[in-house]
Amino acid sequence: MLQQIVNFIVDSGFVGWTIIATGFFAISIIAERIKKLFFDFHMNTDSFTKRIQHFVSQQRFEEALLLCEGLSRKPIARAFKTILLKADREEEAIQQAADIALSENMPLFNKRIHYLSMLANVATLLGLLGTIHGLILSFQAVATADPSQKQALLAHGISVSMYTTALGLAVAIPVMIAYSFLVSRQNQLSEELFEQVQKLEETLTGVGPMMSVSSSNSIDIGPEVPKMTGTGSYRNS
Repeated sequence: MLQQIVNFIVDSGFVGWTIIATGFFAISIIAERIKKLFFDFHMNTDSFTKRIQHFVSQQRFEEALLLCEGLSRKPIARAFKTILLKADREEEAIQQAADIALSENMPLFNKRIHYLSMLANVATLLGLLGTIHGLILSFQAVATADPSQKQALLAHGISVSMYTTALGLAVAIPVMIAYSFLVSRQNQLSEELFEQVQKLEETLTGVGPMMSVSSSNSIDIGPEVPKMTGTGSYRNS
């Protein structure tokens, strides 16, 4: 079976190998996007948001920031951190922070996905190019080849035409299917991020005067979030 596939590709010529290279490039993008969108960016959004909302409602902003630090690879946590750092500012500053958080994290969802649509179209067009190349070989065989070789050359040209067409479609169809699934997942995550950022912004602009907040990249998240007094200082244990 494997030998037949190799012969199929070899018989399709240079165009066939180009289509295969396009397919491998598309597979690498699909694998990377699946890893990011379905695994790296996945989280229990409801549970995380409820904890942040709980901290914010009690003006325990440092604890909220610590929680976001511990999930810094998640776009929602990074967006929340950007907003929470402005929690002690005026309403306009909080709104600007929400806009910044969205503009910084939304592109993480759609990065490189648009290339898949392009690669699917390229694979289809390469298949068409191979079809035309095969037809040219066939016509050349009919016009100029020795009568004893004409049939063989004609069959070769037609086979090249069909092989490249089949390869182009074999690459383009799965890539377009993967593209549709990834776009659907991208839209889901984008809508989720937008919705949660809007909720946090509304909560922050409605809780009244804010305490001063700070954050450091060196913060380490332990197994438990330390409790704080109403004034914002850590309670000695």
